[in-house]
Amino acid sequence: MSSIGIVVPQSMQFAEPLALQSGAAIAGYSLVYETYGTLNAARSNAVLVLHALNASHHVAGVYSDTDKSAGWWDNMVGPGKPLDTDRFFVIGVNNLGSCFGSTGPMHVDPATGRPYGASFPVVTVEDWVQAQARLADALGIVQFAAVMGGSLGGMQAMAWSTLYPERLRHCVVIASTPRLSTQNIAFNDVARQAILTDPDYHGGDFYAHGVVPKNGLRVARMVGHITYLSNDDMAEKFGRALRSGAYQFGYGIDFEIESYLRYQGDKFSEYFDANTYLLITKALDYFDPARAFDGDLTRAMAGTQAQFLVVSFSTDWRFAPARSREIVQALVNNRRRVTYAEIDAPHGHDAFLLDDARYMDTVRAYYRRVWRDITDLPTASAAPRHEVAA
Repeated sequence: MSSIGIVVPQSMQFAEPLALQSGAAIAGYSLVYETYGTLNAARSNAVLVLHALNASHHVAGVYSDTDKSAGWWDNMVGPGKPLDTDRFFVIGVNNLGSCFGSTGPMHVDPATGRPYGASFPVVTVEDWVQAQARLADALGIVQFAAVMGGSLGGMQAMAWSTLYPERLRHCVVIASTPRLSTQNIAFNDVARQAILTDPDYHGGDFYAHGVVPKNGLRVARMVGHITYLSNDDMAEKFGRALRSGAYQFGYGIDFEIESYLRYQGDKFSEYFDANTYLLITKALDYFDPARAFDGDLTRAMAGTQAQFLVVSFSTDWRFAPARSREIVQALVNNRRRVTYAEIDAPHGHDAFLLDDARYMDTVRAYYRRVWRDITDLPTASAAPRHEVAA
């Protein structure tokens, strides 16, 4: 299976203001996106892929022959891969508030002539979906064959199924949750406080000071990264191995896991925007489709029309399998057709980005169903049923 090859990002400008859940609005914004494969004449083979916290529109492929940085889901999307671009037209879109091209805190606020900084309005998962729907309209896509995402991307896929139920035939939710646990909200707040209390943050206007709150970003990334890995995975990779073979009796790096986390933090602080990190973690915190239904997820999902694939991973303690089973139960209660796979994998939350064969085979098999569906084979009219793959 080959990579999709060289890809080129595109940008679309939207003049009409987008009303946000906060009551604010944003006008004159742009969304950066990439496409892979060919849209068929019926415009029925489009799949929207939605990104997680620190990812972007760059889902697959590379930007040049010498570029070594393939898209974040290049193992999933491409010719002959589980989401096969020989069959499907795949769209990756960068969300509002990001630091990878779409309008965000780093961009100039036309009202002031200065970067938005901390004044960029807080956005929600539902706001992102509204913006994505406008992009779909502009591309002439009335209904997606599937909307798919992992982690925060899975939340967006769920939101698509409730906000625009008639606009997707299938919804693929991987390593996600219908709401953050108290513990997850706590981790996010610790990460935000690390940024907010960094002297170089300057109330969010650090751009004007020519600095970056790197220490805050480093700590935020270190805290986050711990939650992406399982205890077993960390133990296998690092154990209690000492970097120099002996205790240093100081507060520098003794253990290999410390070295690894600091490396991840340093790397993150070089490319990610602090205000974007604050925005996206708040969007994570606020997502709770059942909130408007007195906490009843079954009622929240009652308007859905799509068929669903829900995938979880046994060692994912950030978005544990129990959370995915809540989604499945709510869909079963509504007599939706749902396939659930709980993959026994050692890698924690990050497993959704990796190459576990059972996981990849599950997704591949599901997209064969999607393909049969959009080519009008009998699967498209099958009665709702509940399937479980372990």
